[in-house]
Amino acid sequence: MDQIKEIFVRKDLCMGCHSCELACAVAHSASKNIYEAMGEHPMPKSRVYVETVSASVPVPILCRHCEDAPCMHACIAGAIHRTADQAVVTDADKCIGCWTCVMVCPYGVIGRHLEARKAYRCDRCQDRDQPACVSACPTKALVYQTVTDFSKDLRRKAAEELSRGEGR
Repeated sequence: MDQIKEIFVRKDLCMGCHSCELACAVAHSASKNIYEAMGEHPMPKSRVYVETVSASVPVPILCRHCEDAPCMHACIAGAIHRTADQAVVTDADKCIGCWTCVMVCPYGVIGRHLEARKAYRCDRCQDRDQPACVSACPTKALVYQTVTDFSKDLRRKAAEELSRGEGR
């Protein structure tokens, strides 16, 4: 289970460009093409949200694929399940649009697609090697790694800063 990749946010690197949101919407469109996606019905939706906190601090927010996922337990249609790689996903064919999952999500990252009357969330781009939002991030604020590798990289960065006297 330690080898499962997750999307991590390095909020200090986010510049609020919204490239991740655009890439996500296009990746979840029928055409997979930015120009054609704009005319699709229902309109493709992003599953990552760049929220601006305080003065101008942008923070990307997306589904955390909770270990004890409240949305999965609350889904009355049985449309939400966990994949082999531990992603919590919504089966659009089973979703009845009751929005119970939206109400119980502690992060507010399950969207309501009103045209399609379906709930949607980050699925870590199950059909790709790397999620679209991660690939599109110009500053590498979004990282797709295992917990072990992400933690190791953070420790290495902290060690480099300490060795230069920046962390005192």
